[in-house]
Amino acid sequence: TPQYADLQQLSDTYGDRAVVLAVPSDDFNQELASEAEVKDFCALNYDLTLPMTEISHVAKGDLHPFYAWVKAQSGFAPGWNFNKVLLDSDGSFVKAWGATTKPDARPITAALDALIAP
Repeated sequence: TPQYADLQQLSDTYGDRAVVLAVPSDDFNQELASEAEVKDFCALNYDLTLPMTEISHVAKGDLHPFYAWVKAQSGFAPGWNFNKVLLDSDGSFVKAWGATTKPDARPITAALDALIAP
């Protein structure tokens, strides 16, 4: 879960120029039992203030419509926790990265910078 700290830092760095949204999922059998527990854990351990959705299916079962759309658009499906999906300001799919790519990795920040450049 250390990537929560990186997600918060990414959110803090980009401020109102980009929205970083956390999507908890138990598709990999590692999530807490409720949204409230996830939120409390993240706030206590990582001072997480970025928005967070309800616990959703991202890789198996009845996929959340967003993840079904991402898969249809790009073929990308999360293989583990902490995947990243980048959309542009129109909501179009730009790129996705797997769990091993940290939120502050250069490929992600370069893609964000390119999208928000004046």
